[in-house]
Amino acid sequence: MSQHDPAGSRRAKNAQNSDEEDLKMLHRLPPALLPGREEPLGALARDGGVNFAVFSQHAQRLEVCVFDASGATELRRYALHGPHDGVWSGLLPGAGAGLVYGLRAHGPYAPEQGHRFNPHKLLLDPSAREIVGRFTWAPEHHGYELGHPEGPRSFDTRDNAGAMLKARVAPPPQPAPGWHNAPRLAPRDVVLYEMHVKGFSMTLPGIPDELRGSYAALAHPAAIAHFKALGVTTLSLLPVHYHLDEAALVARGQVNYWGYNTLAFNCPDPRFASAAVRKTGDPTAVNQEFRQMVHALHEAGLEVVLDVVYNHTAEGDQHGATLSFRGLDHASWYRLAHDDRSRCENLTGCGNTLNVAHPRVTQFVLDSLRYWVLEMGVDGFRFDLAPVLGRGHHGYDPHAAFFTALMQDPVLARARMIAEPWDAGHAGYQLGRFPGRWLEWNDKFRDTARRYWLGARVGRGEFARRFTASSDVFHHGQRSPLASVNFIAVHDGCTLADFTSYA
Repeated sequence: MSQHDPAGSRRAKNAQNSDEEDLKMLHRLPPALLPGREEPLGALARDGGVNFAVFSQHAQRLEVCVFDASGATELRRYALHGPHDGVWSGLLPGAGAGLVYGLRAHGPYAPEQGHRFNPHKLLLDPSAREIVGRFTWAPEHHGYELGHPEGPRSFDTRDNAGAMLKARVAPPPQPAPGWHNAPRLAPRDVVLYEMHVKGFSMTLPGIPDELRGSYAALAHPAAIAHFKALGVTTLSLLPVHYHLDEAALVARGQVNYWGYNTLAFNCPDPRFASAAVRKTGDPTAVNQEFRQMVHALHEAGLEVVLDVVYNHTAEGDQHGATLSFRGLDHASWYRLAHDDRSRCENLTGCGNTLNVAHPRVTQFVLDSLRYWVLEMGVDGFRFDLAPVLGRGHHGYDPHAAFFTALMQDPVLARARMIAEPWDAGHAGYQLGRFPGRWLEWNDKFRDTARRYWLGARVGRGEFARRFTASSDVFHHGQRSPLASVNFIAVHDGCTLADFTSYA
């Protein structure tokens, strides 16, 4: 470095300062974790430190790896205490919000039994509420050796921490600003508008360029005026959870635009934050922008519903990566094939299926839903491939444990629940078979309305049934025809404009 290179001098000084801060932090860290609490799952600043609670029924040892603020340097590893009823826990005294960490799980690597523990892989906490780093696909993210003759039954010893995302402890929870001013609309008054956060505002007149494609853009007066002019009451946002672009898409230079490939169910995707917030790289600011968006939309009398994907994760099938759930307890988090537990049961068409029939997975989903209602302020959820949530050993059951738990949950009792009532498994079409107060996408209305509109042969009786809310499908078991969500076009298939103009 030249003595006349001031930029180089600054870089060297910044690196030196960073090393000194890491050293100070290392000295402040205690040698071991204190016994902690088993609830709630995740990492929470409390009791004068950070409490960790992680579910793994089959692990033999779980570790928390503490990193510097950038996530580049691992400072210390701690063994969690436990397990107690499948939950490992520990308290790191003196730590607080902003702590960056990952997990490592020790246990059997026996794919034929459904176990894929590999302590060489740093794992993202499933309950993370903030994430640092930028994900890049790399061979070492797999628990097995790519190209090995034994395929997913082989074992990879490379460490993936350098390329892996890390969790960051969020500030203590607080009620969402949108909680107290939610519109609370009756089902009969709801007009849903499905939309993509980024795509909606890219060309809408009146949106400042620095806000286009962002959460903040949805709360801009120009956007709100547009929603009011359309006469909609409820924005149904396509997935905003932190998702990954599939490796095959990345290899072709493409992205997963819709976002149905979730990795972190409690984090708003930073790609939809405004330019100024993205520039800071601060996940707390991303969360705050989302919360402010919900609050502003509520002030305008508009509800916010999230499209959520609690049916599969971004880890893919048995050939996929080990990033979080798989490494923590593959055999508990995922449904496995009955005749070969080395394979994932694929009821979603996406490679894996979350095992919501497991009590701890049910708990995880309910915890996540409550977080989005209580702390982020949203009004409800549209569940992608919703029959997965009610599948047990013998297929779909409208009285499954998840639905029972949801029905009695005092927080989620106020939230709107909308099902996409089909999945990709056997007997996956379950229109009209969701319990209680659930609303359901009604494809029978869609198909009949389209055929009638385009002049195809439709009987008057069939059209009348669909036009009057399909009572033949929904009016049973104390359910109301109001359970029918009548729609003509959504993100699957052609847009409404293309559908009505295509020759």
